[in-house]
Amino acid sequence: MTADRTHVEWRRWGPAPFEEARSAERPVLLSLTATWCDSCHEMDAETYAEPRIAANVNDGFVPVRVDIDRRPRVRERYNMGGFPSTVFCTPDGDVITGAGYLGPDGMRQVLGSVREVWADRGTDAGRVPRALAGDPTPGGRVDERIESHLAGQLDEQWDARFGGWGEDAKFPLPRTVEFALKRARPKATQTLRAVAESLYDDNGGGFYRYAAGRDWTDPQREKRLTDNAALLRAFANGYLYTGDESLLAPVAGTREFLIDRLWNGTAFGGSVAPPGDDGREPRRDLTGYAGGNALAAEALLTIAAYTDEETSRTYAQRVLRVLAEEFVHGGVVSHIAPGDVGDEADQPTGLLEDHARVVAAFATARQVLGPDALPVDPLALARGVADEAIGTLQESEGAFRDGPAAGVGLLSEPLRPLDGTVEMAEALLDLAAIGSVVDAPPADDEPDPDYGGAARDAVAAFAGAWDRFGVQVAGYGSVASRLTRPDLVVAVGDDPGSDLHRAGLRVADHEAVVVPDAPDAPAGVATVHRGADRRDATTPDALLDAVAALTDD
Repeated sequence: MTADRTHVEWRRWGPAPFEEARSAERPVLLSLTATWCDSCHEMDAETYAEPRIAANVNDGFVPVRVDIDRRPRVRERYNMGGFPSTVFCTPDGDVITGAGYLGPDGMRQVLGSVREVWADRGTDAGRVPRALAGDPTPGGRVDERIESHLAGQLDEQWDARFGGWGEDAKFPLPRTVEFALKRARPKATQTLRAVAESLYDDNGGGFYRYAAGRDWTDPQREKRLTDNAALLRAFANGYLYTGDESLLAPVAGTREFLIDRLWNGTAFGGSVAPPGDDGREPRRDLTGYAGGNALAAEALLTIAAYTDEETSRTYAQRVLRVLAEEFVHGGVVSHIAPGDVGDEADQPTGLLEDHARVVAAFATARQVLGPDALPVDPLALARGVADEAIGTLQESEGAFRDGPAAGVGLLSEPLRPLDGTVEMAEALLDLAAIGSVVDAPPADDEPDPDYGGAARDAVAAFAGAWDRFGVQVAGYGSVASRLTRPDLVVAVGDDPGSDLHRAGLRVADHEAVVVPDAPDAPAGVATVHRGADRRDATTPDALLDAVAALTDD
């Protein structure tokens, strides 16, 4: 047991506190927090620090503190709609009740209520949330209706007065922006400008998480690596389509923020909390997380591909090296760098989100850097991680679980996240397209999966609900559209960095797959193909003409 300034004797997540609760016949109190979460720290100071509340918790419950960034699967299963989340569970991990922030009076009331329920019903008071009931996903056919519906939602949910989508709090929705760049470009660029004006920190660089006001006011000032990396890519892609150099200003400032404030010497840390009123340095979580670093590497490579910016390239390569050396072992991705695990008994491994983002980052590395710029073959590493995910996380009907089907509490219950499915399917389609050019299958003694088929199965697992999807999951429309028409692929016979390669990377289609050092392409030639249609080009202008011809067809 551990005690901190809150006077609550917090335990760490793991089997031990649940076994203790079972032995003592007490319910578990889960407190889900994060370094960047101001309300979490306020609840510590106002509620858990109150001596009588702390004594009540210590005497009647087994309190467990969970950092949601270190334990994302716990976050997704016990999230009460925001953070902090205050969750009361049975010793089996089933949910009795839960809430978000609780002040002292609210906490006293809830503690008393849970005590009464527990005394009356015991473990029967718990329930497994419906999302974890194990019901089949809504499978269906992947066709053009999915893209068409979600393109329509760009109009249906558009906020014509303030920009962005929805009429409540405004989230930047970078994947929705990227979907819109190909289908509703004015809306996408207007949203990027609103994000730059309202969520970008002109003083310190970096993007805030979201705006509480419909008009993009009241920004919530925490800065997380995952949000910033995704927005870096979205702004870079906005520049790709428009050539508007004003979109690169927040890109440059955010890149510097990541380097100055989150770089821990080997990788990027997870977050910076909002600045306090007392002038003290904001809290930082400098833990290196696999998925966030993979997102950052992919975003930085995207910037380098479009602008030849060397700092972005350099830091992307540094991150990719540490991912390959410290996070990936035998195709399995560890969520936290070994040096950052601390005194925890274990750490999460094999998470869908981490695997998807690592595959995407190394697939992008093969396109931007080529096969030889890293100590490892980026395509081989990406395939190894993809093979592991397909073999251990993809179920028979095609859906991916968010991680291993094991663990205490609700971790053994199946969760099949749509967002993670989209990221994995997108990465698998990139692998399939690259493989169609380089023809480098795994070794004879390794499985040779159909990456395109695995992506189709994953997307099809949710396709029966296509007409219920909104703009928040527009990325699903992007990957579905790639399954209904051939990808644009550019095979370049020259080395990375050649004029032909650079021209291919700057084709106005952020989903195009560009492969330098292509084994079957002659030197000085780029072969552009979409399905069976192929055209050769020997100059950058001819390459752009070939792309235009295939696009018009």
